[in-house]
Amino acid sequence: MTQNSPDEFVKGISNGNRRMIAKAITLIESRLKDHQTLAFKVMEQILPHTGNSIRLGITGVPGVGKSTFIENLGVALADSGHKVAVLTVDPTSRRSGGSILGDKTRMEKLAAHENAFIRPSPAGETLGGVAAKTREIMLICEAAGFDVILVETVGVGQSETSVSSMVDFFLVLMLAGAGDELQGIKKGVLELADAIAINKADGDNLNAVEKAKRDLEIAMHLIQPAYPTWSIPVLSCSSVIEGGTKDIWETILDHGKKFKASGEFLQKRKKQSLEWMWTLVEEGLKQRFKNNEKINKKIPAISNRVENDKISPTAAAEELLSYL
Repeated sequence: MTQNSPDEFVKGISNGNRRMIAKAITLIESRLKDHQTLAFKVMEQILPHTGNSIRLGITGVPGVGKSTFIENLGVALADSGHKVAVLTVDPTSRRSGGSILGDKTRMEKLAAHENAFIRPSPAGETLGGVAAKTREIMLICEAAGFDVILVETVGVGQSETSVSSMVDFFLVLMLAGAGDELQGIKKGVLELADAIAINKADGDNLNAVEKAKRDLEIAMHLIQPAYPTWSIPVLSCSSVIEGGTKDIWETILDHGKKFKASGEFLQKRKKQSLEWMWTLVEEGLKQRFKNNEKINKKIPAISNRVENDKISPTAAAEELLSYL
C-alpha cells in the first residue's frame, strides 16, 4: 500500500472519495504496526466529524433474509437521498481462516447505487461475529458523510450480542411458520432487541406471520425492556415488495426521536464508547500475552502438566498470568 499522510486520508474521507475510504478501511484492518500508528492519527483527526448517523444493527437466524432486507431498506433510503453504508461481517472459517465475501453479489442493486457503500469484513477471531474494526470503519463512513450505517451480523448466538453495543437500534429478524417461533433465538438476544420484525410477510405466508406475531408479542411481555422510554414492538415486513420495510424505518425514527428527547441517546453512546475502550484493553492484553516470549517458553511444560492432571487448569492459568 502506498503510504499516504494522515492529512491526505482525512481530506479524501471528508470529500467522500470512495478509493480513499476503502484505503483507510484497509489501513484500519491492517495488523502492521506502521499502519496502526497511521490509523490512530487518521482516526484522531476524523473523530470530530463522526456520530451524525443512525446506526442500525441487524441480526437473525441464517436464512431469515438479512441481505434481501438490507437491500430493500437500503435502496429505499438511498433513493430518498440518504447516504447508506452497509458493513457486513462474514463468517470466517475456523479451520481454514477463509471467509466468503459475497455480499456485493447478494445486494447487486444496492451495491450499484451512487448513494450506497458496501464493505464486507471477515469476522476473524473476534467474539461476537462483529469484525474487530467495525466500530472504526463506522466512524470513517460517518466522517465521509454517510448518515445511515447498517451493520449486518453473521447470525444469532450468544456472542452475537456484541453488535448491540455499537448501534443505536438493534433489529432482530425472524421467520414465521418454522414450528418454533423462537428458532435458534436466545432469550439474551431478544432482551437486547429494540424491535423484532418477522420477515417474508407476503403471499401465502401472511396467516403464518400474523400467528407468529401474536405468539411473539405474548413472549415479549415477559421481557423487561432495557429502557423506560421504549417497549419492544413486534413488526412484520417484506423484503421483496416495494415499501415492504417502510414501517421498520418509521419505527427506527420514532425510537431515535424518543431517545433524543429523554437524553438516553447520548447516554447510550457514551456508555458504548467506554465499553469499546475496555474491549480493546482486553484484546490488547490477550495479544500481549500471546506475544510474550517468557510465557511462550513456559506454555508447553504447563500444558503438559494440565493434560496429565498434575495441575488444575485454574492454577495453570494463574501461573501463566503471573509471568505477564
